[in-house]
Amino acid sequence: MERFHLDRLLSSRVKRRRFLIGAGAVTAGAIATQWNHRVLAQPSFSAYPFSLGIASGDPLPDSIVLWTRLAPDPLNGGGMPSVNVPVQWQVALDENMKEVVRTGTVLATPNFAHSVHVDVGGLQPDRWYWYQFKVGNEVSPIGRTRTAPAYGARVDKFRFAFANCQDWQNGYYTAYQHLAKEDLDLVVHLGDYIYEYGPQPGGPRQHNSPEIVTLADYRNRHALYKTDPNLQASHAAFPWIVTWDDHEVENNYASLIPEENQDPAAFVTRRANAYQAYYEHMPLRRTSLPQGPNLQLYRRFTFGNIAEFNVLDTRQYRTDQPCDDGLKPRCAQAFDPNATLTGTEQENWLFQGLSQSQSRWNILAQQVMFGQYDFDATPNQQVFNMDQWDGYVVQRDRILEFIEQQKPSNPVVITGDIHSSWVHDLNTNFDDPNSPTVATEFVGTSITSDFPEVFIPPVTAALADNPHTKFFDGRNRGYVRCSLTQNIWQTDFRVVSTIREQNATLSTLASFVVQDGQPGAERI
Repeated sequence: MERFHLDRLLSSRVKRRRFLIGAGAVTAGAIATQWNHRVLAQPSFSAYPFSLGIASGDPLPDSIVLWTRLAPDPLNGGGMPSVNVPVQWQVALDENMKEVVRTGTVLATPNFAHSVHVDVGGLQPDRWYWYQFKVGNEVSPIGRTRTAPAYGARVDKFRFAFANCQDWQNGYYTAYQHLAKEDLDLVVHLGDYIYEYGPQPGGPRQHNSPEIVTLADYRNRHALYKTDPNLQASHAAFPWIVTWDDHEVENNYASLIPEENQDPAAFVTRRANAYQAYYEHMPLRRTSLPQGPNLQLYRRFTFGNIAEFNVLDTRQYRTDQPCDDGLKPRCAQAFDPNATLTGTEQENWLFQGLSQSQSRWNILAQQVMFGQYDFDATPNQQVFNMDQWDGYVVQRDRILEFIEQQKPSNPVVITGDIHSSWVHDLNTNFDDPNSPTVATEFVGTSITSDFPEVFIPPVTAALADNPHTKFFDGRNRGYVRCSLTQNIWQTDFRVVSTIREQNATLSTLASFVVQDGQPGAERI
């Protein structure tokens, strides 16, 4: 079934050149005559070079990043010759690409797997644009993107969705089939865009190689995920802001410390391979260009006066998980004042941003669950997840204390990682139900990744011992839609009926609101 999807995507020039967005169907062949044909070369391809789709991201008021990668043979290294290839791009005010406002040519180079990252400037704030690429005689699908509102501009409403954890092997991306049709300004991906594991039987699809280690491995794995038509449609419909978690490299790695007993030097090389492949497949600016095993990913985005996103990286700089990792009672290491998920520099950057923000809603977009959760309902026994903020208690306390003292407007944490849906009131002292609530956390379920059924009853049983936790669901897959106004934040947990078949229905599992100036969530 997985092969059928790929064959269908690559089957015919007519089909692959037709892209439906909104209510308008555009045939790329009819648009090709509008391109400037004065190019540096006329490459030919063994198959359609835009097999991995297109994407846009990191929206600013005057610019947006456009992405594609030339890959006529996407699952076997891309199938491109080892030469630079000129790629033309254009941006228009309309979905038919008639009112073109920006054009240019960029080189797709073999050093970066013939990926293209175009930082298009000179755009107008807070408006939709459409874009397209051309290489040789081939044209890409048409994508839609949106710039951010001007800094400080009044914005009355803003809608975004966040998603995470999309294990290819566990199911189909039916959630993205529906997300692509939502009325949104933005999509935020909170990590685990790919998984590193080898093939695992039992699911509807399988990975295309053993566990990935080399640069070629990571490139082919990203390419496999990018061939999914529903994921491509979601990228083509909205700008994305992305950050990673662990599986983009290896499960539960911490900085340069691997999960298993690997050679340290070998893991540095592995991380460099993973980071380069990540950059090659994401709509990121050159400020995120990898430097060996390092990549600058934490960054900030402001949308007028309504929302500011502090996009965190809780993997690259963290100290090792305390207490030998796992789900267990805390040991002394969990209270180490030097333990950190972000590193000191990123923590200071976060504090500076929160203290200077003029936005109504201040969002921490990050990976692992921030709120405390005691997973053991047994009296006088506590069990915590050491990979989450529960293993880094002192740093979390510093952040909550900063929020309480500095009072940035309406802090909201959005989280992925745990393959389940949660809502937490973030208190200054989780062990004291009467302590002040200073922020709110929404944890989104996975696109496909599994939350083991056997864990659901004990987690549910422990809810009574965690009064700040307002909601938990581990059975459903989907994404989270957030609708913001100046007065209210509404979160809708959007879930699909199945991931085991290629089509599914969509419903809203639960909805919560946060009122301006009143931290904490209320179910509606």
